[in-house]
Amino acid sequence: MTTAPYLIVIGGSAGGLHPILTLLPGLVASLPAAILIVLHRQSHYESVLTDLLSAKSTLPVKEASEKEPLLPATIYIAPADYHLLIETDHTFSLDDSEKVNFSRPSIDVTFTSAALAYGGRMTALLLSGANTDGTEGLIDVHDAGGTTAVQDPATADSDYMPRQAILHAPVDIILQPSEMAAFINRMAEV
Repeated sequence: MTTAPYLIVIGGSAGGLHPILTLLPGLVASLPAAILIVLHRQSHYESVLTDLLSAKSTLPVKEASEKEPLLPATIYIAPADYHLLIETDHTFSLDDSEKVNFSRPSIDVTFTSAALAYGGRMTALLLSGANTDGTEGLIDVHDAGGTTAVQDPATADSDYMPRQAILHAPVDIILQPSEMAAFINRMAEV
């Protein structure tokens, strides 16, 4: 079983679900990358979120599991109340340590571990949210040679997270939700 040669990590909080639902229908079914979605959410929404995203996507959607390999053309969701890390062998690791930026899963934790595992073969996309989670991780992705993208704050339900990222991290591109699917499809071409 060959793991995904490229990784797209999408992080969001308050208001982050809307752009995800907008971009999913536009993703190509043969996407050679794995997509990992990290959303701040309550644990009792687990099955509802998977079902909701599956209804909008031609790609399979599943919650990430411990030691599971990242496969191409698959969308993974970070489980509620666990930090999701990417190991250097391109498998998942779940961690229930302290919250980071008041969040578990933390976008920063996932972005940073993905940068260590994938280096320049990854893209991090930060969406709407009300805290600074994701900014430090974007810096790590950039420093590892990956691509960093942020939702246009003018289109975000909660613009604090993308604004902080733009102010404090190297951001390669600022995207409207309507541009995100085409951007992901381009970045995944390896």
